[in-house]
Formats: sequence, structure tokens, C-alpha cells
Amino acid sequence: MPVKHVQRTAPANNYYRNTSFETLAVSWLTYDGWEVFTPIIDHDMKTDLLISDGDNFYRIQIKTVETNDESFQVENRWGDAKIDFVIYFSKSANWGYIMKPFMQKRKPLKAKGHIKFHQHAKPFIKAFSTI
Repeated sequence: MPVKHVQRTAPANNYYRNTSFETLAVSWLTYDGWEVFTPIIDHDMKTDLLISDGDNFYRIQIKTVETNDESFQVENRWGDAKIDFVIYFSKSANWGYIMKPFMQKRKPLKAKGHIKFHQHAKPFIKAFSTI
């Protein structure tokens, strides 16, 4: 059985965990039939994923939170970047939220118009199709 021998620093371990949620979203969107692209550099454009249905393209920002409180206030970390969707994953619970980007400084995860999903492919795809 393979054994992981590497000991990562806390910042590196956090980066790996955050990236795993981006990869999870890529997998689920691909499973649903979207063309999924990942930018080589994500600096200033705030685009973690670019998806296409063949005719249209949508820019997505992936975020994680360390909470199981759905009324948690998330910050606008994308400013006025032209993104289409923000997907939040909870690292400490088995849910997430899909939303349109908001311009306010902070907003609760469970705000009106934000769509909750269970962290599995079918509930995610169902939630994404309703946004």
C-alpha cells in the first residue's frame, strides 16, 4: 500500500486542500458535460475555472470556508472582476453554496439567491443548473 512520506508546511497543506476543491468542481462540471478550462495564471482576473457549453463561456471563482455555520459572512474577494459565479465549499461540513458574485463587502452564505448543495456530484449538478 502506498504511504505518503512528505510532511507539508501548514501553508502548503492549506493550498493543497483548497486546490482539491477546484479539482472536485472540475470533475463534477466535466461529468455534467461542460467543457472545463483552468487558467495557467489566475492573477487579477479572479478566474479559477472557465467553462463552456460550446456557445457560451462562464468564469468561476472557487472559494473555501472553515465553518459549518451557513450564516457565516463571506467577503467579496474578487472586487469588480468580471466573473459569472462563485462557488464556496465548506471544509468542515459537507455542503457548499453557488452564487452570483456580489458587490457588497460581505454577505451571508445562505443569503437569498445563493444555492446550497451537498458535496457530491448529483446535488452539485442539480444546484448549478438552477443558478
